[in-house]
Amino acid sequence: MTIFTKIINGDIPCYQIAESENFFAFLDIAPLAKGHTLVIPKTETDYIFDLETDMLGELMKFAQMVAKKMDKVIDCDRIGVAVIGLEVPHAHIHLVPINNVSDIDFSRPKLTIDANEMELIAQSIREA
Repeated sequence: MTIFTKIINGDIPCYQIAESENFFAFLDIAPLAKGHTLVIPKTETDYIFDLETDMLGELMKFAQMVAKKMDKVIDCDRIGVAVIGLEVPHAHIHLVPINNVSDIDFSRPKLTIDANEMELIAQSIREA
């Protein structure tokens, strides 16, 4: 069972953004930018391209919905999209608020954001 499945099951707390029958979105706890969000399928699949074609398409639609909410409340030029797939063996999409290409460089130091601010960010995205 991956850490993401534990988050979906409520065994590990998270800053939840959105949930549907098949997908889940929450703030990354080691973000590149304020609002950095992870979008995952509830089905535990290691490699994103092993998802069924329809499921991959629906995952992208769900990510689009989340990104549009993020775009309404986070000051940035774009919501960048990245799929790395090496850190956790559970397919996931990174949605990262960016102003330039270097903002989505995963070798950059991660931000430390206190719990109150994380909850405020999550709430503002949820309510958008």
